[in-house]
Amino acid sequence: MPGRWAHLYETPRWRKMRATHLHEHPACVMCLERGWDTRATVVDHKQPHRGDTRLFFDPSNLQSLCKPHHDSNKQREERHGIAPGCDEDGNPIDPRHPWNQQRAGS
Repeated sequence: MPGRWAHLYETPRWRKMRATHLHEHPACVMCLERGWDTRATVVDHKQPHRGDTRLFFDPSNLQSLCKPHHDSNKQREERHGIAPGCDEDGNPIDPRHPWNQQRAGS
């Protein structure tokens, strides 16, 4: 939880939204993409809110993640702008990856 916006995560409104979201979406979306059924424990903001309460409390901006995916893949994606990982052939899964952009342009 970011220190600068910790106060948002402590509000009753957020706690209720988080509990409702996890109840309605109990599986990690990143695990599901790989065919795994893993229980989510983190409610993540798809688009970083950076203190914007409109984004913070927007239910359509939420996704369920397991802690390992939130703490590794999601953080890397936010830092680099590209989701890590590859398919069974070793090709990057993120369409924003430069390799996929080159293929689309050829």
